[in-house]
Amino acid sequence: MELQLTSDQEFFVETTRKYLEDKVPVQSLREKRDDPDGFDRPYWSQGAELGWTSLLVSEDDGGGSISGSGLADLALVAFEFGRHAAPGPLIPTNVVAAALSMWGSDEQKAKELQGILTGEVVAAWALDEPRPHDRLGDVTLAAEPTGGGGFRLTGVKEPVEAGGQSDVFLVAARTPDGLTNFLVAADAPGVTVTPMHGLDLSRRFAQVALDGVELAASAVVGQVGAAEADNERLLQLALAIQAEEVVGAMDRCLEITIEWSFNRYSFGRPLASYQELKHRFADMKAWLEAGHAIADSAVANVAEQTPVAAETVSAAKSFLGVYGPELAHDCVQMHGGIGVTFDHDLHLYLRRIVIDARLYGSVADHRQRITSILENRETARV
Repeated sequence: MELQLTSDQEFFVETTRKYLEDKVPVQSLREKRDDPDGFDRPYWSQGAELGWTSLLVSEDDGGGSISGSGLADLALVAFEFGRHAAPGPLIPTNVVAAALSMWGSDEQKAKELQGILTGEVVAAWALDEPRPHDRLGDVTLAAEPTGGGGFRLTGVKEPVEAGGQSDVFLVAARTPDGLTNFLVAADAPGVTVTPMHGLDLSRRFAQVALDGVELAASAVVGQVGAAEADNERLLQLALAIQAEEVVGAMDRCLEITIEWSFNRYSFGRPLASYQELKHRFADMKAWLEAGHAIADSAVANVAEQTPVAAETVSAAKSFLGVYGPELAHDCVQMHGGIGVTFDHDLHLYLRRIVIDARLYGSVADHRQRITSILENRETARV
């Protein structure tokens, strides 16, 4: 999270922090373990009133920002979400809101987008697909043209964050003209949503199957066949937000562990005084500070849409996807037996970090993506 904040941003962060501490304190997350939704609608609606769903939406469409950079402001919320392991579809709902603001029709903006801004509508981004098409960008869900400019969608999306709690999905599908995004109502005929088991206690995922779902031409978001570039933009937004969330969770893990190591005595000395542990703390602190830097860089580049935005977010995912879980596992290990108990808070952050490491592409996917970007750039120079 950026260290230099405006007074408005500081107030925004403090308001978000106090709201999360009041509505979803960490101890309450265990109580939601078996809750099918994972969060309450009033909680999300009030969060929307605080601005959680409007920061990537233009002012003309009812959105706005605190600092002039909506993504930078949303990154502050994501950091607090990570520090609190907070529930709620922060990333997918904001991705759909951004898509509708940038490319949605007047009808979509007046209905679905306005519902998202008020918190009445929860939206999910249905991009990923099950094996063997689970690699980043591998979309095979078919959109067959029908009479009158409509389409018939057939295929499966998984995992879809907040799939079972969403009112509408932004679905990426293949048409004869290329990749296209569609807005699909969760209760549309032919849509089947099946909850999936997940590691994160405060987030829910689902499989969304579309069996011949009939859509009118008005369901298209953007231009038919033009979603490759659109989804690249959405992916960058999602990865930048996710990076800040992971760093927030890492920050809280290390904070808990440092406090523990100074208060826990062994052979008459605090654990923090032992040389071996000092070296491990130094490593973890270095990973955390590097995580802050690369996440902030990703947010800045994506916000400004620089030529290196794509590789920067993939670099952030590649780094945090390795050192986020490494730091969290080290923190658990340094707590000893208590660190692996259900009653300790550490596992809540570990779960969040590990799941984020797999969402929107794996570390291997993003390393390959960086390689491809650099190779293509070098080829273009020749």
